[in-house]
Amino acid sequence: MPDATYIAFVPTAKRDRLRTILQTEDTGPLAWREHRTLFGSEFYFSGPPGLARKAQAYVAEWVITG
Repeated sequence: MPDATYIAFVPTAKRDRLRTILQTEDTGPLAWREHRTLFGSEFYFSGPPGLARKAQAYVAEWVITG
């Protein structure tokens, strides 16, 4: 099955924290990259479709509630 990529926007105030978390955790088959924008960063999660979607959904929820 081909990999899927999902994107989560993270505001500037939270992007450093998320980047640190992603760098220190073992993400297994999930790859991520960051594209900085004017008001935050777009985090791209690529890997097995179910895992990439769950990561994107988790980050989106984390941004709203955290």
